Amino acid sequence: MIHCDSQPLLPLEDALTQMLTLTKPIKRNLTKTISESQGCILAEDIVSPINVPPYDNSAMDGYAIAIKPDTLKYKVVGKALAGQPYQHKIVPGECIRIMTGAVIPEGANTVVMQENAKRLEQHIELSEIAPANQNIRLMGDDIQQGHKVLAKGQLLRAVDIGLLASLGIAQVSVFEPIKVGVFTTGDELKQPGELLSAGQIYDSNRPMLKALLNHAYIQVVDLGVIADDFSAIEQAFITLSNRCDAIVSCGGVSVGDADYTKQVIDKIGEINFWKLAIKPGKPFAFGKINQALFLGLPGNPVSSYVTFEQLVKPALSHLAGQQPEPKVRLSLPVSGTLRKRPGRKDFQRARLIRKNNIVVAVEPAGKQSSGVLSSVAYADCYIVLEAEQGHVGDGEHVNVELFK
Repeated sequence: MIHCDSQPLLPLEDALTQMLTLTKPIKRNLTKTISESQGCILAEDIVSPINVPPYDNSAMDGYAIAIKPDTLKYKVVGKALAGQPYQHKIVPGECIRIMTGAVIPEGANTVVMQENAKRLEQHIELSEIAPANQNIRLMGDDIQQGHKVLAKGQLLRAVDIGLLASLGIAQVSVFEPIKVGVFTTGDELKQPGELLSAGQIYDSNRPMLKALLNHAYIQVVDLGVIADDFSAIEQAFITLSNRCDAIVSCGGVSVGDADYTKQVIDKIGEINFWKLAIKPGKPFAFGKINQALFLGLPGNPVSSYVTFEQLVKPALSHLAGQQPEPKVRLSLPVSGTLRKRPGRKDFQRARLIRKNNIVVAVEPAGKQSSGVLSSVAYADCYIVLEAEQGHVGDGEHVNVELFK
């Protein structure tokens, strides 16, 4: 057990490195049909069993020609449709009518689009001499047999499902979803739809957190809102640690009189770090209870959102077996001035500024308080200010991290 109260603030990069180092991916495999596997994480490399396309085919509607030098007039000897090939060989001076996707017949070495050919009963007349190897999609031009098309640890997207189908693959091995326990703490919390009494607020963190965890590779176990009571919080952690691979809680990791989460973890688990050099989100805790990872988010909604995106999401993705995804970052001039004290890495919520649909600058998205969730809702990116940075003047370039 590590007691963190006297430790200095840990930089974000060091915290993430620790988390990924101490998080061993849980790789339990299962087989799913491709129609069920969108959003799952591949548990195997996918190697193409076939060539795509599986044969030379026409890229457009027109005529497949066996070129005869200096010839504009060709005899039409048949036709080919997609799925209905022409079964014979053609010789120089002959052609067939062909539709997009149809097999190029033996002997043909170019396709002329129908707009460049005039049909004269059983002949066509070209508007110009046809060049060879035109408008033909070659066998294996897209994917060659034996080529690795998808990698183990890849999150399957809709386009990947289409790619698997194009290879004739009906089932894939994916990693079983990890189980993630969730709850929020706070006597002041009420659920949307209930009436508020004096001193109460609506619980925004848990619905937001469950939405952020809404992935095919995650199964959520939701315990709801737990009262600010040491025994109740202890029992919630014990229950989830016996059922889940990870536990994500909101609130109770600060230093208030009713912030019991850290005290409970000190008793029944271990905390690897507790305070981070980031803003918003300093009171973020990471540790273990039994075999379950513990990720303790701050209670302020913006702090909760930012620390989830920067720390919890990559940790859980790693736990689930996913390969890391690079973030999209830009350098842009800022419109207005930004206030900052050196000491913590700052994720200021911001909006891109566009002119003629081209991104030209970035501006803050309203108030930057950790309690103003609308600043995230109205934003499409972060302005990322490094720990040592101070105030930023109008027009200075800043690092920008795009929301996905």
